[in-house]
Amino acid sequence: MKPFIQIALFLSAFFLGGKVCAQKKTLELLPGTEKIYYNKATGKHRLVGSVSFAYHGNTMYCDSADYQDKEKIVRAYGNVHIRKGDVNLYCDSLYYDEANKYAKLWGDVKVRDQEYKLSSDSLDYDAKRGRAIYRNKGRIESIVSNERITSTLGYFYPNNGSFFFSGDVKYLKNDLKVTTDTLQFAYEQQKLYFYGPSTMQNDSITIHCRKGWFHVQTEEGVLYKQAEVIQKTSIIKGDTLFLNTKLNNYEGRGNVFYKDFTQNMVFMGNKAKSSNSLHIAYLTGNTLAFKVYDGDTLYLHADSLIMHKDSLNRTTETIAHRNVRMYNQGMQGICDSARYDPKTEELFLRSKPIVWSQNAELKGLTMKISMQDSSLKQIEIIDQASAVMEIDSGKYYNQLAGRTMTAYFVNNELIKADAKGNAWTIFYPEEEKKTDTSLVKIRKGMNRLFASDLLVELDSGEVKSITYYDKPDGIFYPMNQIKPEEQFIKGFSWNPLLKPKDPYSIRKDY
Repeated sequence: MKPFIQIALFLSAFFLGGKVCAQKKTLELLPGTEKIYYNKATGKHRLVGSVSFAYHGNTMYCDSADYQDKEKIVRAYGNVHIRKGDVNLYCDSLYYDEANKYAKLWGDVKVRDQEYKLSSDSLDYDAKRGRAIYRNKGRIESIVSNERITSTLGYFYPNNGSFFFSGDVKYLKNDLKVTTDTLQFAYEQQKLYFYGPSTMQNDSITIHCRKGWFHVQTEEGVLYKQAEVIQKTSIIKGDTLFLNTKLNNYEGRGNVFYKDFTQNMVFMGNKAKSSNSLHIAYLTGNTLAFKVYDGDTLYLHADSLIMHKDSLNRTTETIAHRNVRMYNQGMQGICDSARYDPKTEELFLRSKPIVWSQNAELKGLTMKISMQDSSLKQIEIIDQASAVMEIDSGKYYNQLAGRTMTAYFVNNELIKADAKGNAWTIFYPEEEKKTDTSLVKIRKGMNRLFASDLLVELDSGEVKSITYYDKPDGIFYPMNQIKPEEQFIKGFSWNPLLKPKDPYSIRKDY
């Protein structure tokens, strides 16, 4: 856009020329003017027929012209042409009042140099205010490239190099397209300022905002109010967005929303940074991530989220730190650190995670959760592993513990658990008794069993079979003889109040 200011400076040089030539004859006729009339009473010169004259160092041509010497007012009519250096101005008629430093041009106005052309129906120049204005659609375009800008209204300030355009503003340069209600171009800063609904786009990115600025050389900018950046693989929104489209770096502040189209994952938070060049994104402040599957949606909350991306900027893993909470219909969980792989549907949990699935609560120092279309498939628990199933509405708990454990699920229900290393189970077998009218289930007592390894099969939280691999240490207590010290596995706890309740309060209820 550099030559734009050359056109504006030409207007300034022409209409401010009286300052330079104050001691010289202002208007000088050139050969070719056919008729000259002079009205001594009014001091008006009338020039007719192929008029040509020099005015403040500018060569002017027209079909006819009036010049009032005393008032220094020039009127030119028909095929008006002004030339200064390599800049030319054309219009149908012109009025210039040198005393007030004001000019008006009408009819097919064009200003052009060797590279750029300005076109409009009319053009005003107010030298006292140092501005030129077109009011009825204007167009500035490059003669040697596809760069152009169009608008309903245009203001030019040659003295400070500022340009304002409003009303259906469109700017095009190479593959960059800008549309907005109002645009200011600060030439010295090389910045575009947007006011009103605005869109910037090229072949790989679309940017929307209602206010902001963009540096045309460094490709840096700040967007406000409904700001969003749309790329082929993602979209990021925020109250405020800082961007560098050359490096593909973005930062959002306030109600940030980020979506990865390739993985169908959404991330939300109060602050975010994303770098396509570094293949990483970061969110903090009341974050929420969720992935939509065919069967359900998995929600993940943490104080901060980090997304690593591949060379195509697809999310390869999401890392969650502090106050991690997970939710979907079949599984809920909490921990202090988590990693999610969207391709394999695996969750890695650390720092004493707790996972709930229907009536089962599983705990350990670390976990690896394998899912299939959002449904639990398998959980591997490392160190201090345990599984607790509530039965009889909290009166009793079937329990299993070991150094490690692998839990298997069908339709998010725990059906089998393989505990290894100091395995320990406590369960309450039941039996059915017939009455005259119904079938009643009663608890026979409590079984406690120790072994190096135990494989327990379950149905709705009830133990159906136990397989052990060496001689177990077991004991059975009738219901009325259960010893309190034998009733629970080591480190037993039951934590229903910590369980995330729904996806809407997952960011608030801890």
